[in-house]
Amino acid sequence: MSAVDRELGKIWNSLRQNKSHRDDFLEEVSLKKIRGIENLRIPFEYPVTVLAGPNACGKSTVLFACACAYDVPGVPVQRYKPAALFPNFRSAEGGVPSDQMEQTEFSYGYLADGDRMPMIWRKGKTWNRSFRGRKGGKQPKRNIYLRTLANLTNPSEARSLLQINQRPLKARTIDPSLLLFAHRILPARYDALHLVEKMKGTGDLLVATLENTEDRSYSEFHMASGERAVLRLSIDISNLENALVLIDEVEAGLHPNIQRLLMLELQRLALRRNLQIIVTSHSPVVLDSVPSEARIFLERDEVSAEVRRLPAYRDIFQKALYGQSSEKLSILCEDEIAEHFILGVLDYLTVKMHLRHDDFTIGRNTGRGEFGTHIRTLGKFQKLENFMFVLDGDAKSEEAKLKQVGLDYESKIEPLFLPGNGSPEEWIWRTIERDKEGYAEAIGTSATDLAQQNAKMERLFQATDKQQETYKNMLRGFAEGLRRSEYEVARIVGRREAERNSGEIAAFTISLEEQIARWRDRDS
Repeated sequence: MSAVDRELGKIWNSLRQNKSHRDDFLEEVSLKKIRGIENLRIPFEYPVTVLAGPNACGKSTVLFACACAYDVPGVPVQRYKPAALFPNFRSAEGGVPSDQMEQTEFSYGYLADGDRMPMIWRKGKTWNRSFRGRKGGKQPKRNIYLRTLANLTNPSEARSLLQINQRPLKARTIDPSLLLFAHRILPARYDALHLVEKMKGTGDLLVATLENTEDRSYSEFHMASGERAVLRLSIDISNLENALVLIDEVEAGLHPNIQRLLMLELQRLALRRNLQIIVTSHSPVVLDSVPSEARIFLERDEVSAEVRRLPAYRDIFQKALYGQSSEKLSILCEDEIAEHFILGVLDYLTVKMHLRHDDFTIGRNTGRGEFGTHIRTLGKFQKLENFMFVLDGDAKSEEAKLKQVGLDYESKIEPLFLPGNGSPEEWIWRTIERDKEGYAEAIGTSATDLAQQNAKMERLFQATDKQQETYKNMLRGFAEGLRRSEYEVARIVGRREAERNSGEIAAFTISLEEQIARWRDRDS
């Protein structure tokens, strides 16, 4: 693990703890009837959020809607209002296309001054606010910083603002404290940074002075785009306090290593300055730099054109959709017990088939009803050949439907089902019951202790209908009594039964082996 990875892990835990102590937080935004978005809800669970997805999927629309959430002190009253950020083109001439924004709504859920409150912007003839009947409701106040690609000064634009005959000019020295953020990210070290401005009007130009070089000073005309972007961001946000920071395409112009450092520093700044930061990105490096709960994936349906938030994607989807797992077989299952049972079977197959465990990536925590959605998404990106889908034994009724979804994308999907007709916990429990002596040795305990733990769980739950949750609780209590976790037990059972290769598991093991072999030989 690299030093940056270690620092990211530390800052994630610190920010999670910090969030619970905040009095101001934008907890969610919902958008209705805007730019192909019919009804989209985005929750924010972590102080730094990354919005990801293909072009034209609504990332910037969500970002701009967030910019309308607060009454911003000290700025022109209209700057962060929907009318300014979502201008409505209307023509009085017949036959001329125009914007359709009737019944557009932006709804917000806040933590404001320690209290939870709602607010809605609605578009009628004009934009109006409401507070869901809350008497005396007022839009919360908070500083906002919004950066889009257009905010990054372009040297050609700067040149038009600062022609030699555009006098008088003045130079303003940037406070060195505002450069600390940039110094932690960029390889260059600066003695000073100046903004050259017109005495009247708008526009400015950065001029940097480097440490220990002969050609010490240079303007934005000679800066790399990434350097320019980081310097301006450093100047703009380093002194913000308790603000909402919104950055469109945060990785623009930046090398992957710089992207990672930038995301680390943004999270450090969010912790230090009590900031909430929302960025859009196409970069897998940016996505990897925040925890899973901070990654929000959007997609525009190719048939209906409606924008939707993709279901709780884990790393397995991120890596596939962003091109990081082309040489791995990705296996998607329902939960952590299923994952460890599959790992146990793979313990056996990797030896038999001369494979390595790092040939596989396993994703989990997805409801069986969402597998069809996953297949559609992966099909659009032509990633299905690197995926295998494993459902619990009680989900066999889903087989025909999933196969048909695969055929829609010209892919033959062969979903696999764990042994048994119920939950994997039930099958594991019954398997251990049938061979207590053999599993005592495999788990590393005495046959007496194992039998006692088994009997204890049966007595504890004897009056309970043996439903899925019951078997989960029984397996957990059984494992804890033997100083193991239920996941360790699931993996041991998967490996031992695969080695036996008889009974119900034989069909599963053979099918898994066949699909792995087809994947491995797909290019031969």
